[in-house]
Amino acid sequence: MIAVPGSAGTRRARLAALGYYVPEHRLTNSDLEKLVDTTDDWIVSRTGIRERRIAAPDEATSDLAIKAAEDVLANAGRSAQDIDVLIVPTCTPDHLFPSVAALTADAIGARGAAAFDIQAACSGFIYGLAQAVALVESGLATSVLVVGAELFSRIVNPGDRSTFILFGDAAAGALVVADDDGGPSGFFGFELGADGSKGDQLQIPVGGTRHPASLAFDQADAYLQMNGREVFKFATRVMEESVLRLLERLEMTVDDIDLMVPHQANQRIIDHAIGRLGIPPERVFGNLEHYGNTSAASIPLALAEARDAGVLTSGMRVMMVGFGAGLTWAASLVRYEPT
Repeated sequence: MIAVPGSAGTRRARLAALGYYVPEHRLTNSDLEKLVDTTDDWIVSRTGIRERRIAAPDEATSDLAIKAAEDVLANAGRSAQDIDVLIVPTCTPDHLFPSVAALTADAIGARGAAAFDIQAACSGFIYGLAQAVALVESGLATSVLVVGAELFSRIVNPGDRSTFILFGDAAAGALVVADDDGGPSGFFGFELGADGSKGDQLQIPVGGTRHPASLAFDQADAYLQMNGREVFKFATRVMEESVLRLLERLEMTVDDIDLMVPHQANQRIIDHAIGRLGIPPERVFGNLEHYGNTSAASIPLALAEARDAGVLTSGMRVMMVGFGAGLTWAASLVRYEPT
């Protein structure tokens, strides 16, 4: 699915603010050497990851989301009462229900806001932005907060080296607001898709209605399971293709991208994609080495850090692209317009 916001003459949506929260505890590759059969050199050479953040035992996903939401609002200079809708992309919710979004909205004081979660795994933040833009440009909302929040340290198998080393915990988000100045949408377009035929390549077998946790199960099936080779092949293909499809629809080229912020999953996947696209490394921002794969929090966390580093500045055109369980993919080109 390719969508171009504002093409029907609706009011424009603007990416107005960013924010994030990461837990204090760092789990380094040296720490992992004591837990699983691995080495720092092995992890860095295959993934680019050097450390990741791990939530405290008393922290749940909503605790991370609350702090990230508050940071977004602080950076926007707005209160929680200004929020019409709160969307939380996550695949590691506190509970099957209530949603993380509902818990977060209550905690920050946005009690009158609509609130719901989105489950598109690592593509979730861009899916959430698409929902936010649709709500704003249709006139259903004037201010939508999207917070990707994940606590993957609770769903990875400590005995599975191939997945245990990859993931970390974080929350980060963005504020999308209406701007009736008559200009074009700040979001140039979205390219979203999914291939459910490959859903079993990245999954948690137990816990849903197919195999409820109330029935007997192998403990390993309660953790994330991934066919790394197949996911790698899928990711390297769709990251390039989704960007190119979106640029073609927009009648733009890679030269129109000021900054690319890909999903931070694996440095080899990122290098392959930007190499195929022909985007110079200096126009690509990443923080994978410090956080690992934080799923739906990955892209907004990188955006916020790029802002803090002075790499992302007002008016820049940013290409975001990601992939995840489903298998899903997503890309979006947006102009950053902070309040």
